[in-house]
Amino acid sequence: MVRLNNRKEKIRNILVPIIAVLLGFVLGGIIMAAFGYSPITGYTQMFRTVFINGQTGGLNARNIGEIFVTAGPLIFTALGFAVANSAGFFNIGLSGQALAGWVASIWVALAMPDAPRLVVLPLAVIVGALCGAIAAAIPGFLRAFFGTSEVIVTIMMNYILLYTGNHLVNNVMSESMITTKGVTKMVGENASMQTPFLASITSNSRLNLGIFLALIFLVLVWFLMKKTTLGYEIRAVGLNPSASEYAGMSSKRTIIISMIISGTLAGLGGVVQGLGTFENFFVQGSSLSIGFDGMAVSLLGSGSSIGILLSALLFSILKLGGQGMQFAGIPSELVDVNIAIIIFFVAISFVIRFLLAKIFDGKKEALVVQEIEAQPNDQDQEGGTI
Repeated sequence: MVRLNNRKEKIRNILVPIIAVLLGFVLGGIIMAAFGYSPITGYTQMFRTVFINGQTGGLNARNIGEIFVTAGPLIFTALGFAVANSAGFFNIGLSGQALAGWVASIWVALAMPDAPRLVVLPLAVIVGALCGAIAAAIPGFLRAFFGTSEVIVTIMMNYILLYTGNHLVNNVMSESMITTKGVTKMVGENASMQTPFLASITSNSRLNLGIFLALIFLVLVWFLMKKTTLGYEIRAVGLNPSASEYAGMSSKRTIIISMIISGTLAGLGGVVQGLGTFENFFVQGSSLSIGFDGMAVSLLGSGSSIGILLSALLFSILKLGGQGMQFAGIPSELVDVNIAIIIFFVAISFVIRFLLAKIFDGKKEALVVQEIEAQPNDQDQEGGTI
């Protein structure tokens, strides 16, 4: 019976994100049709833009490379959200923590323009991750020792870090690091995550080492959460802090550590965004989208490493392919609505999970009733009736 339940739960975990995405595409197509546009044409153009080269008719190596460029930071922020969520709270501050990592890594890279690659690149990555960890440790500490809402604190931290980062670029960084107001210089070749080899095999896309770093951390986080004592404690505290305390675990320490890990991962997402995707920093008008998109990626992937990888690739395809839908005459606003609808169904995937549970449980109850009805009456077996 336990094996059967586990098997049903695994099937349910696979079906939920698939159904959520399909429903998103269906409703998005209905809305396109309601405004007089062909959903088949729109979706066809979306996937053609991503995968097909319009000139040669073959695979579009550049756009395929850009898929992984977009997926890299999303994987890190999704992992950060998954770790915090396993501990039982929502880290809404992924955007600010990623921004902290972005600014710090660019600053280190520009401050050491002549340093060798083996020195400046690892140092910039470590400093960026550390700044993300510090940004997340503050709400983690407040939650652990004062019981403050991590949602409110992390949301406010997003604004603090956003305007602090803009201030640093506008007023603190050396003039030798700035090209124009609010925009830094490009980092040197030794500090960039982009390489000539990756550019050559993807038709000069921005594919960089960040995606490989993200894949490594997918494995590391899986190992941490599933195979280590710390991972067990994080999951235990998330399920029941009181019982964890009774079992000898320190819920306060675990909350802070899990938040630091979450911020470190988000900071790495910002590092990849800075040193890999853009190679510089520029003033941001709002919180980074990779933080909020990373939350949706994590929820769609059920917090698992393989699920996060597939979800990040899907979101990258939607982002890149959505631009191509405009060539089919579909307005950009409608494209954004379509992508938002898919994300909406991802966000309410718990409703789909609830309905699937009802279906599975209903079938199980029906089987139980059939088994009871099929059992012979004990008194009939003895030859007596009532």
